[in-house]
Parts: sequence; structure tokens; C-alpha cells
Amino acid sequence: MGNPLRTAQDRRLPRIPEPCALVIFGVTGDLSRKKLIPAVYDLANRGLLPPGFVVLGFARRDWGDGDFESLAYEAAKKGARTPWREDVWQRLAGQFQFVPGSFDDDAAFDHLAETLDDLRERNGIPGNAAFYFSIPPAAFPLVLNQLARTGMADNAKSGGWRRVVVEKPFGNDLQTAIALNQLVDEVFTPGDVYRIDHYLGKETVQNILALRFANSLFEPVWNSKYVDSVQITMAEDVGIGTRAAFYDASGAARDVLQNHLLQLLALVAMEEPTSFDPDDVRAEKLKVLKAIAIPKDISKGSVRGQYLPGWVAGERAVGYLEEKNIPPDSTTETYVAVRLGIQNRRWAEVPFYVRVGKRMPRRVTEIAILFKKAPHLPFDPADVEMLGHNQLVIRVQPDEGVVLKYGSKVPGTTMEVRDIAMDFQYGEAFTESSPEAYERLVLDVLVGDRTLFPDAAEIEQSWQVIDPLEAAWEGTKPEPYRAGEWGPRASDEMLAREGRAWRRA
Repeated sequence: MGNPLRTAQDRRLPRIPEPCALVIFGVTGDLSRKKLIPAVYDLANRGLLPPGFVVLGFARRDWGDGDFESLAYEAAKKGARTPWREDVWQRLAGQFQFVPGSFDDDAAFDHLAETLDDLRERNGIPGNAAFYFSIPPAAFPLVLNQLARTGMADNAKSGGWRRVVVEKPFGNDLQTAIALNQLVDEVFTPGDVYRIDHYLGKETVQNILALRFANSLFEPVWNSKYVDSVQITMAEDVGIGTRAAFYDASGAARDVLQNHLLQLLALVAMEEPTSFDPDDVRAEKLKVLKAIAIPKDISKGSVRGQYLPGWVAGERAVGYLEEKNIPPDSTTETYVAVRLGIQNRRWAEVPFYVRVGKRMPRRVTEIAILFKKAPHLPFDPADVEMLGHNQLVIRVQPDEGVVLKYGSKVPGTTMEVRDIAMDFQYGEAFTESSPEAYERLVLDVLVGDRTLFPDAAEIEQSWQVIDPLEAAWEGTKPEPYRAGEWGPRASDEMLAREGRAWRRA
């Protein structure tokens, strides 16, 4: 007999995890303090965590549980999305434990294994644990080998499920990605590996699927017969911050294009899956990634840039080469624009222009579908001078929503047609604010939902796109652009050669 008090609209019950532990390696780092711990509090505040839930922090600090609880309190209070409630925190506070140690410390990992075993009796957690790698990629193999040595990654030995969450970058090229995939799949079973791309946790990114497949309005025109081009832009107004060592070794293509932007492209271009089962969704995304065609002449079909000193939002910004700990002769790119194609019937001859850059005029991530102009306009040419392409723009951040741009008559006695915009904003249409990406993704890991997590094949196929670009760029210098500009002039020229222009984001 069903629960008579439960309504069909109550979606919370199936999304509450079993009693479990979340083990965070590198718990004192920025990601943990700014994103993971606040996400745990917000989930608790929304009633989405089980009573038997523990956060185990692991880091090289001489701390006890009380020290960790204090750090967690400050981090949660500062970063929480939902209103602060002391009663919620008090229920959660006793669930924070800390294990000190370094990644090469066998005794520390033995202690961590014993602590997880103790949770069975003390907290009623039957061996369920998720391990979150909030650590530098170079440390992944070391920690994976420790988890294998102690048996902590073994589902059968633990008596529950054991999952691992791996942050990007997943490898530095195809070969390192393959090696890391093999290692992580040997230590954990492949179905228990969660390669996290936090962009896929954003509500607006998930709304791409709803927009396309829950409506009959868009699907008939979502193809090369009606679409002129697609532009995907991720612009940041900030520089590299404290990431100099990592960023200078990676650059914009490896840091963002390989993961975030290719995933957005796959969601826009994929065919309708037979269901929203994780395997079905990933299968359709993988088909798109396999169909991506890079430019035949990479020197003409792509642009690398590096920012010079300039002004952003009224403040003076130093150039990339003046950033702290950046070599004065660095040729690392802070901007990339590339023309990609998709070799299938739906998208034949439709260019996908993808760009990412730092020190741009403002922070914005958006996907713009630009439709072909009407084949016949029965108007006087002067009446449609202000009419451009119809556009469907999906704003991922910061003003989450969707804009539909189309032509309309200007009020008056003449037939003047110009572009207007219908603007949907999440914050205005729904009373509940969107959860943070990490809030959604941490919950998905704990309930075992892999829909929003790329698998090994997707990661490797993405590197198949990036590696040839990197090889062609080797030994070249990036084009300069001033901080506060929309990238190098060569980027505009790349589109102008095909009679197009970047959308003003």
C-alpha cells in the first residue's frame, strides 16, 4: 500500500540517498570550502540528506574533528545558497570528522579505512562512501593506489557501494586520459566513477534538454535546413588568479574547451535519446563528439589569443605576462576561438563557432542558435535594414534564461521591421531559486545517478578534438588582445571571411 500522505508532486523522496559518508580529499582547498561544504549544508537544509550521513575530511593538517567543524561552519555560512538556520547546522555539525595525513602516508590511509569501518556501528552507515578528489590532478594516481591498497574502493569488501568523483582536467591529452581512465576503472568499477563537469549541473544546461525534447516548437527547425550557425561563448572578466602554475601548463583549450564547451556543443547537437537513462543520454552525446570535424586549415579556422594590459569594468588589468609566476616569454593562450563542424545529416554545413577567453569585457556563458534569414522578404529593402537573423539564445550564466529574438513591425504608419526579444529569466519565472551546480551533482553522486557525468569514452573523444589543435598550434605565438576586449582581431576576421560576425554577448 502506498503512502497516503505522499502526493505525486513530491519529488524529494526518491532523491534522498541511503546512509553514507562523503570523503573529501583536499578538504582545506578552495573548491571544498567555496563549493562542496556549502552544497552539503544546502542539501541538509532542503531535507535531502539521510540521517546517517558523515563528511570525512582528509588533508595535511594537524587538526582534530573540532577544527574541521569550525572550518566547515565558516565555509557553509559564507557560501550557503539557502537561508542560514542554526538548527539545521547543529544537526549536521556532529557529522564532520577529520583524518590528518599526506597522500603518501600509508598509516593515514589505514586510519581512514578504520574510520569508515567504525561508521557502521556508530552512525548506521552500511559501507556506503563516495570519495571526492578535490586535489591536483598529479595526485590522482597516488590516492587511487592508496584506496586500492587498503581495499576502500572495493564494493564487496566494504559491504556497500564505493564511488569516486574526479574533477577536471581529466588528463592533459589523449594518452594521459586513457592511462588515467584505465587506472580509475581498475581501482573502482567503471559504473562507480563520476567524472565531474560542473557545467552540466547548471539548471540552464539541463534546460537545453527540456527545451528541445519537451516541446514540439523547436525540433522541426533544429537542423541545417533552418539553422545558419551556432555560437558558443564562455567569457570571463577575471584573469588567472592563483592558478598560474596550472594555467600556464594547460591554456584555455585544455582548461575549458576540452570539457565545458564540447559538452555544451554535444547537448545542443545530440539526437533525442530513447530515454533519459544515463547510458542513452551519453550514447547520443558520444555520437556528436565522434562526428566533430576540426578545420582542414587550423591556422585559418582557429585563433589563439593572450591578453595584454587593459581596462576591465573600469579597473586597470595587468597583461598575462605580468601576472604573478607567469614566465615573461610564455606562449600559453588565454583565448581560443575555433570553427567546428559536425559530420552528420542534421548539421551538415552548419558551422559551430566556439570561443573562450579571459579578461573579456564581462562574464557571460551563452549558446546562440542563429537561424537562416527568410528566403523571400516581400518588403522594401529600407524597411528591413534593422532586421537580422532570428536567434534563440540560451544564457547559461550569469543571467540564466532563454532569449528568442525575431522580427516585428515598429509601431507607426510605415512597414518598418526590426529585431525584438522575448526574454525568459529563471529568477522571474520560478519562485524557487536554482540549486548550485555542485549541490545537484553531489546529490547525484550520493543517489547513484550518472546522467550528468561524462564517461571515459566522452573524455577520450574530446581529447581527439583538442590534440590535433594543440599539435598545430605548437611553436606559434598567440595573437594579442587588450584586457577588456572581445578577443583578438583575427577572431572577428575568421567569421568575416564567411560573411558572419560574433553575436554581441
